[in-house]
Amino acid sequence: MGRLAHVLEPMLATPTERRFSDPGWLFEPKLDGVRVLAERANGRTRLWSRNGNHVSASYPEVVTALDATLAVDDAVLDGEVVTYDDTGRSSFPRLQRRIHLDNPRRIAATGVEVCYEVFDLVRWDGHDTRRVPLRARKELLADVLSWRPPLRLVAYVEGAGERLYAEACAAGWEGVIAKRADSRYTPGRSRDWLKLKCVREQEVVVGGWTEPTGARLGLGALLVGYYDEGPLLRYAGKVGTGYTDPTLRDLLSRLAPLERSTAPFVDPPRERAVHWAEPRLVAQVRFAEWTSAGRLRHPAYRGLRTDKDPAKVVRET
Repeated sequence: MGRLAHVLEPMLATPTERRFSDPGWLFEPKLDGVRVLAERANGRTRLWSRNGNHVSASYPEVVTALDATLAVDDAVLDGEVVTYDDTGRSSFPRLQRRIHLDNPRRIAATGVEVCYEVFDLVRWDGHDTRRVPLRARKELLADVLSWRPPLRLVAYVEGAGERLYAEACAAGWEGVIAKRADSRYTPGRSRDWLKLKCVREQEVVVGGWTEPTGARLGLGALLVGYYDEGPLLRYAGKVGTGYTDPTLRDLLSRLAPLERSTAPFVDPPRERAVHWAEPRLVAQVRFAEWTSAGRLRHPAYRGLRTDKDPAKVVRET
């Protein structure tokens, strides 16, 4: 996979229900896209997903822009590749039209433009900046790049978390990310970075699908779950809404080669006309709440997450 994938695990935010303001914290918008680390080394720019996949071919305009603006040959940036809808909000469903493509002609044919929203500087000009406090990393990041499309510097506010959260939810954003201003960049999930969501979303592992009924094409619903107590995949419910006809056909083409004879869930549902699947696909869903039985209430499909390891998908609380 290359050098970066082996030595750098990105820092991740922990979900919280707490809404707060604090002068020792920085608050920035939660973007609805794909986490991407950008590495410049040996005269070449490469993009990596958060689980170590090389994704440069999927976002060639980002690579070209970084080649033109990076003034050093040893740098690592952290950010999110996003696209925006007509209302100016980042849109993960719209990004789905780009996320699986690596052919330049097919990418251009989608008409979907992306931005690389950069929020952290992990390495610069031979210096590992992960031990530098976040506020200082932000200040350095603002100065070292030429910020022109598709490169964008993620804005933040200091202290006023509750105000930004209220504005975010009113504007239809995903939510807010709160980051301790003096935090170092540490791998994995941390309490120094918190995510405050305006809507409930959950990553889920696809373990099967049902047959379509009526005039529906492809499949009826996805059977999904999350990992609990190590290797146990626990059933979380059926996702039957949120699809377009092309999405249903695409999902079936991806699931058919993964079909298996037994359920991957430790507590499989009793379903008729069900197809079980190897738990290799990760989907993102929006839902109303968790039931007392540990099921998703009114889940709706948002898209596939190619940047997430199925084995690391747990119930977010």
